[in-house]
Amino acid sequence: MLGALVNNYHVQDLSLIDYAATYRIQKECVERVIAGGAQTLLLCEHLPVITLGRLAKEANVLSREAIASKGIRIISVDRGGDVTLHSPGQLVVYPILRLENFKKDLRWYLHQLEQVAIDLLMTFGIVADRIPGKTGVWVDGEKIASIGIGVKKWVAFHGLAINVCTDLEVFDLIKPCGLDIRMTSMTRLKGEPVDMGGVKERLVECFSRGFGLKSEIRV
Repeated sequence: MLGALVNNYHVQDLSLIDYAATYRIQKECVERVIAGGAQTLLLCEHLPVITLGRLAKEANVLSREAIASKGIRIISVDRGGDVTLHSPGQLVVYPILRLENFKKDLRWYLHQLEQVAIDLLMTFGIVADRIPGKTGVWVDGEKIASIGIGVKKWVAFHGLAINVCTDLEVFDLIKPCGLDIRMTSMTRLKGEPVDMGGVKERLVECFSRGFGLKSEIRV
């Protein structure tokens, strides 16, 4: 419970978009929030891309040749964590939040993002949890949601990626988050298609509730 804090924030659905374009939008949002503007939640899917966080190790990119042959770009970014993959069917969530409105505590913030994903999955009947010492959200030992954040002047950016109906075979090109793990998705766990639009709607509800915020849709 975050007390009585209730602020408006903008929700913007960018649909399927190139990673670099979204990164530029994130940067613009960060500067706007630093200047006192409205906090923003960006929702999107990305064209296939592998991103390397600040702690990424080259050994966790298993075959640059195979990656290049599939037309997948590799980009170094200013978030925490190791290597991850974004592709269509994965809901990527970028909260641009002023953390001083909540807590100046990055562990707390990561925990809150994990809880949003756990709460979202529960609305679909998927029981997910944390694994001590490992960031992200898991179902029966398989990872379904990854988290990596950046912070500038206590304004958070980057965020959360949830596998909805992602092609899981593409993850075989990397060691996700630098770990020898198996990835899973909502569609795989449910054994039937999961509507991305419905996932986005429930994500906004869970995010608003988890952070004590009120959403305003921006088109």
